[in-house]
Amino acid sequence: MFNYLRKRFASHIRERSRRRARLVSKDGRCNIEFGNVEQSRFVFLIDIWTTILDLRWRYKMTIFISAFLGSWFLFGLLWYVVAYIHKDLPEFNPSINHTPCVDNINGLTSAFLFSLETQVTIGYGFRCVTEQCATAIFLLIFQSILGVIINSFMCGAILAKISRSKNRAKTITFSKNAVISKRGGKLCLLIRVANLRKSLLIGSHIYGKLLKTTITPEGETIILDQVNIEFVVDAGNENLFFISPLTIYHIIDKNSPFFHMAAETILQQDFELVVFLDGTVEATSATCQVRTSYIPEEVLWGYRFAPIVSKTKEGKYRVDFQNFSKTVAVETPHCAFCLYNEKEAKAKEKKGYDNPGFVLSEVSETSDTKM
Repeated sequence: MFNYLRKRFASHIRERSRRRARLVSKDGRCNIEFGNVEQSRFVFLIDIWTTILDLRWRYKMTIFISAFLGSWFLFGLLWYVVAYIHKDLPEFNPSINHTPCVDNINGLTSAFLFSLETQVTIGYGFRCVTEQCATAIFLLIFQSILGVIINSFMCGAILAKISRSKNRAKTITFSKNAVISKRGGKLCLLIRVANLRKSLLIGSHIYGKLLKTTITPEGETIILDQVNIEFVVDAGNENLFFISPLTIYHIIDKNSPFFHMAAETILQQDFELVVFLDGTVEATSATCQVRTSYIPEEVLWGYRFAPIVSKTKEGKYRVDFQNFSKTVAVETPHCAFCLYNEKEAKAKEKKGYDNPGFVLSEVSETSDTKM
């Protein structure tokens, strides 16, 4: 009993590790890390705009708040230094005729408030720069220009982060499983994809990559070797009218990497099918890419997708997403090779051969009877 439980637990652990060993997750995230990179991480500061956009929201908001608070406090210190050098602070007991560089700066707190008012152009009118100090005038100009730069960069980064096409890609969904069945008399691998918004994706294009480990004739082992997988739709795979869910399919012919697989052996294969959908967002004209992946356990042999689109009595078309990933078992050849052999056998049976040299001669029957 103990040995049986141990084997079951070991097989369960192997199954879980195999399911997790995928390059692209179901939601399109890539499971890969870079190690021993020779270049310094400071190279990412060269392309600071892309670095800021790729940051997660919690880090981006931290930088956003720190940039403003840091600049306000830094210039507050500078305003305090100007007032200290010019002896405008109350601790120096300035005379009645003394003209300060900045009116009503009595300490570090009031200097910070003046820095805040200057950079965000609030201008309460209680504190202001006088013409007494050229240093104060130069500092006011410098802070105003730097404040505009910080506002433009940080607000632009927030706006660009919100409007990124990656968010539009979340409203494109793929079926949980891929199925293999006959379609149009051919054995095909089928995947269902749906657009959850009524706005279209312009110029959509669907394609796939089969990732597997191959060994070259020279003995080199290539991990994550990529093989192109062509997907088609009945209306064509270019400029899709992507308003309702579509079923894309890959024809398993002699040039397909699935040709030598069978229903009994597909679970023993080691591959990952990555499917891509590229398109242009209609509202923003920004390009986006949606991707997902399927491992052998997620490819169902001998199934097709359940119907999803119906027409109501009012003449409207209704899409029932409850059946989006639902599959129905159908009669399917257990391998593509058997299907093509069956077709060739039936084609040979229907073939006839004419012999031009053959002449049909009629033989007259004689009714001679001998007694």
